[in-house]
Amino acid sequence: MFKDGKCNHPFCTHCISKHVVTQIHQSILKVICPDPNCYVEFKPEYLRTILPCDVIDRWECLRRESLILGSEKTYCPFKDCSVLLVNQGGEVATSAECPSCHRRFCAHCKAPWHGRKKCKEFQRVKKNEKKLDKKFFNLAKEKNWKKCPHCTMFVQRCGGCDHIACRCGCNFCYICGKNWNPEHRCMIMRRIVYDLYQRTVGWFRRANLRFSGGRNSSMNW
Repeated sequence: MFKDGKCNHPFCTHCISKHVVTQIHQSILKVICPDPNCYVEFKPEYLRTILPCDVIDRWECLRRESLILGSEKTYCPFKDCSVLLVNQGGEVATSAECPSCHRRFCAHCKAPWHGRKKCKEFQRVKKNEKKLDKKFFNLAKEKNWKKCPHCTMFVQRCGGCDHIACRCGCNFCYICGKNWNPEHRCMIMRRIVYDLYQRTVGWFRRANLRFSGGRNSSMNW
């Protein structure tokens, strides 16, 4: 049983732990007692013994971030990094390097470094690229192109079986996209064949019933 030092509302330790973890994963800094009539804010120090270390670290990180002014706060623009960066003033820089992933980005538009190209021009090019990417993916969907699971390049089957040998050396199934081996059994193809079999059997049964019904009617007549 868990009780906070301020409000003393009793909760199951597992339940209160799940409550706090959910809040922290949603980047909610102020975790309030779950009692509907209570507004006491929990502090990390009261929950260290029941929360995973990574959750406590995340919570402390959120608290530190809240102390930094919005004008001084920015994040690494690369989605696989997104670490917090603090602008400490000083010289006006055009490019910056993330201390975590060590990749360069533009200090003005917060985009990957684009050299001498002006920010507006770079953004316009990126916008056009996104439009082209969308058209390409729509075409790939229309033509039923598949991605190699290793190099992620699109391939198109012009005929033959479902075993695809990509130029990167990867062998995969064109239907399910999984790596190919001599014992590979594509579950998607199995379902397609089974559904086709069921429809075919159903068609023959209905045809036989119609034929039998028509023959009996003519005989009775």
